[in-house]
This record gives sequence, C-alpha cells and structure tokens, in this order.
Amino acid sequence: MSRAQIVLLLLVVVCALGVVNAQHHARQLFVALQQAQAQQRQLDVEWGQLQLEQSTWAMHGRIEKLAVERLHMQVPSANRVQIVNAGGAQ
Repeated sequence: MSRAQIVLLLLVVVCALGVVNAQHHARQLFVALQQAQAQQRQLDVEWGQLQLEQSTWAMHGRIEKLAVERLHMQVPSANRVQIVNAGGAQ
C-alpha cells in the first residue's frame, strides 16, 4: 500500500467514527426530547387537575357554607346593607 492509500484509509476511518459519534449524540438528544415531551404531557395533566381543584375550592356555595358553619357568619338583612358610591363625594 502506498502512503496516499494509508492516509485515505485513515481519513475514511476517522470520518466513519465521526458519523457514528454524531448518530449516537443525535439518538441521545432524541431520547431526551421524548422524555421531556412525556414530562410536559404529565405536567399538563397535573395543571388541569390543579385548575379543577382550585375552581372547586373557590366555588361560591362552598365558601358560603364554610363561612356559616365555621365562622358563624350570616348574610346581613336588607336594612343593614349600605350602598357606597364608588365615584367619590358629589
């Protein structure tokens, strides 16, 4: 084998190793992407559940029931309600 052939053979081997390394890195990145997407889907589901839970906890009926039962609050009678003009003094 001539010197030129040996150099070309070494270049081919180095290029082949580079391709293998690049493919391995691309596969690792793809696996990481799939894991991140799975985590995103899981977090989206959890976010939806938390929003549903928040809306349940903040329902008017539940708040009113807790105010009456735990805090012994009651709705004031009509003669005790005073309406204030938000525009200021006139």
